[in-house]
Amino acid sequence: MSGPFPINFLHFGWIDAADVLLVTVLLYQLYKLLRGTVALNVALGLVSIYLLYLVVKATGMELLTKILGQFMSVGVLASIILFQQEIRRFLLSVGKATALERVRGWARGRSAVASPLVLAPFVEAAKSLAGKYTGALICFAQASDLSAFAESGDRLDAEISKRLLLSIFNKTSPLHDGAVLVANGRLLAARCIIPVSENPDVPASLGLRHRAAIGLSEITDAVVLVVSEETGAISLVYHGVLYRDLATAELRTRLNEWLLPGGSGRATAGSGSPAGVKAA
Repeated sequence: MSGPFPINFLHFGWIDAADVLLVTVLLYQLYKLLRGTVALNVALGLVSIYLLYLVVKATGMELLTKILGQFMSVGVLASIILFQQEIRRFLLSVGKATALERVRGWARGRSAVASPLVLAPFVEAAKSLAGKYTGALICFAQASDLSAFAESGDRLDAEISKRLLLSIFNKTSPLHDGAVLVANGRLLAARCIIPVSENPDVPASLGLRHRAAIGLSEITDAVVLVVSEETGAISLVYHGVLYRDLATAELRTRLNEWLLPGGSGRATAGSGSPAGVKAA
C-alpha cells in the first residue's frame, strides 16, 4: 500500500551517487557565482517558490498549484532575464576551460597579429598619474572581447607609450573622461563607457571609476587598473576583486602574473588590500 508521499529513491546505486555529487558541485559553483550579489537573494526567492510549488502539488491543493504552476512555466525565461550578467559570467568561465577558447584565439591570431603587451609604460604612467592625483581607468582585455565597449568611445589603435597615456588622462584632454581599452598589445580605444557594478556590498567610499572597474570585471575576465583622483591610490580589479593601495612593485608583479604568458592567471594574496565584491 503506497502512502500519499511515495519515495522512489530507496534503491541507491553508483549512478545515483554520481548524480547527487554532480548536482552538489553545480549548486556550489552557482553559489560561488552569485555570492555577494543581489542575484543571490533573487535566486533564493525563486528556489523558495519552487519548493512551495512542490509542497502544494504533493498535498493536492489544486488552485494554488495552478497559480504557482503558471509562475513556474515562465520561470526559465524570467531567470534568463534576471540573471543575464551571471549567466554570461558562467558561460565565460566554461568557455575559458574548453579547447574552443584556444581555437578562437588561434583564429584571432590569423586575422590580426597581436603585438606583445609591454607593461612598463602602464606602471610608469600609473605612478606619475598617482603622484599628480590624476584619475585613470585602464582595461586590459584577455579572452573576453571588449570591442562592444570600444564602440562607445573613440577608436585609437595606437602603440602603447607612457607619454600617450599621460596625454589621454590629462585633465584638460577631451579623452580623459572614461576608460582606455587595451587589446592585442595596443591601445584600442579611449573615452569608453563601461558598466558600473550594482553590487550593494561595494564600499560607499569608492567612486565611479572603481565601481565601473568592478562592474566590467564582473562580466568579463578583463584586468582593470584604476588611479584614484581623490587619494592618488593605485588599484587593480580582477574577477570582481578590488586590490587597493598597491605599490609600484606590487602593481608590476600582479600585471605580469595576470596578463603575460607564463603567469598563473589567478588572483593571489599580496600586500594590496582586497575589498569589493569578493574577498581575495
